[in-house]
Amino acid sequence: MGYPSIYLASTTAELFRRIDLLNPQTQGLWGKMTVGQMLSHCAVPYEQILGTNTDQPPLFMRIILKLFLKKSMINEVPYKQNLPTAPSFIRTDQYDFEKEKEGLKGYIKTIQEMGAEKLAATPSLSLGVLSATEWNNLLYKHIDHHLQQFGV
Repeated sequence: MGYPSIYLASTTAELFRRIDLLNPQTQGLWGKMTVGQMLSHCAVPYEQILGTNTDQPPLFMRIILKLFLKKSMINEVPYKQNLPTAPSFIRTDQYDFEKEKEGLKGYIKTIQEMGAEKLAATPSLSLGVLSATEWNNLLYKHIDHHLQQFGV
C-alpha cells in the first residue's frame, strides 16, 4: 500500500487542504483533545526533529519503544483509535487555533523541504535512527490519524 510521500509538495498541499478544513469549533470523533490541542500534539515530532523540543522519554522507556513498539509506529498499518499517548505529547492546555494551525503547516513544509536524505540523518529522540521510509510512515501516519480523528 504505502503512505503518500511527505517529501513531495503534492502531499504537503493535500495535508494543508485537510488542515484548512478544520476550525476552532471542529469536534473530534473520538478521544479527549480539542482541535487546538490536536494541532499542538501533531507538531511535537516536527519540533523534536528540528531541535526546538528536546523532551525524550527516559532511557528505560526508549528501550521499550525500540524493542516492542517501534515496528508498529513505523509500519504501514494505521493507528487504532484511543491508543495511549506518550507523556511529552499530551496536551491539556488551551491553544490558539490559528497559531497552532499555521505552526503545524510550517513544520510540515520545512520537513518536506528538508528531504528524505537529511531527515534520515536525523535520529528520532524516542526511536533512534530511522530510514527515510520509516520517517515518512511515522510522520504521515500520525498526522493522518489525527486529521481523521477530527473528520478531515
